[in-house]
Amino acid sequence: MNVIQEVEYVKQEAKIVYLLECLQKTEPPVLIFAEKKQDVDSIHEYLLLKGVEAVAIHGGKDQEERTRSVESFRKGEKDVMVATDVASKGLDFEEIKHVINYDMPDDVENYVHRIGRTGRSGKQGLATTFINKANDESVLLDLKHLLLEARQKIPPFLAELESEQEKFLDLGTGDERGCAYCGGLGHRITACPKLEAVQTKAASSIGRRDYLNSNQADY
Repeated sequence: MNVIQEVEYVKQEAKIVYLLECLQKTEPPVLIFAEKKQDVDSIHEYLLLKGVEAVAIHGGKDQEERTRSVESFRKGEKDVMVATDVASKGLDFEEIKHVINYDMPDDVENYVHRIGRTGRSGKQGLATTFINKANDESVLLDLKHLLLEARQKIPPFLAELESEQEKFLDLGTGDERGCAYCGGLGHRITACPKLEAVQTKAASSIGRRDYLNSNQADY
């Protein structure tokens, strides 16, 4: 995925104003995702008032209106589309320059699906995501780990978040205070050979199991 992922802390009441600034980051076309239908409408109305060529789709609009909006955006007649996940499901657009997550979705899988709309055909895309204290901490932790894996910049607000396991492992402090498991110096618990041996032995005695946990929210 050839996408630069920018995550920014934006207070809830400041989101809609800051949105205009974010639109300056790239040329169109731009996709904006919001979780709720009423937010899609509010964003759309605000952008129109500011002179932005925008359309909006969500489940509350009739099929004819949604089709008309999609086609005008696809043809380049409109620069911005504001949408909910449900309304945009199955739609594909070429050369999206920028995806803006007005709301961080409730699961990281949905986040990945959203930002996957840009950065295609060997071209680099941009994804901007607004987060704040209203977001569930577990979702933000998942986002943090995803950004780390993708070697993306971690904003201070996310960098400060730690899971219970990370607190125990003392990850990311940059010092060598020894191993919390065996007490040995020169390595930390994440690289402890004794702990690894114990885990390997324990794993070999457990039968194969598959765990599947799926959450999906429709708005």
